[in-house]
Amino acid sequence: MAKDWDAVAEAIKTRLAELDMTQAELATRAGVALMTVRELQHNLQPRRRSPRTLTAVSEALGWPGDQIARILDGDQVDDPDADDPVLAELDSLKADVIALVRRIDAIERRLGPDADDA
Repeated sequence: MAKDWDAVAEAIKTRLAELDMTQAELATRAGVALMTVRELQHNLQPRRRSPRTLTAVSEALGWPGDQIARILDGDQVDDPDADDPVLAELDSLKADVIALVRRIDAIERRLGPDADDA
């Protein structure tokens, strides 16, 4: 069965953005070479990787150890953060902040451009 290195690259890229993590930080956390992270994230060298490397990178991204291997094999993987109550609360707080910013913007528009000078 063909390995889906493109799916692995996309998953890593997405996860790094979600975590606001750099390649260097991921390499350090996973205990792998920076070049290994670059190759995985950009699918530069699609070749067999040791299970230890894939597990270390998965865990450094906050995923179960087998997440990258499962993506590579084409398995449908669930979002491991889907049931995290802390993330759900953060999403709720983010929505509240967005609503507050919109209300403040509306009030400032009603007050006019001179309101900032007062």
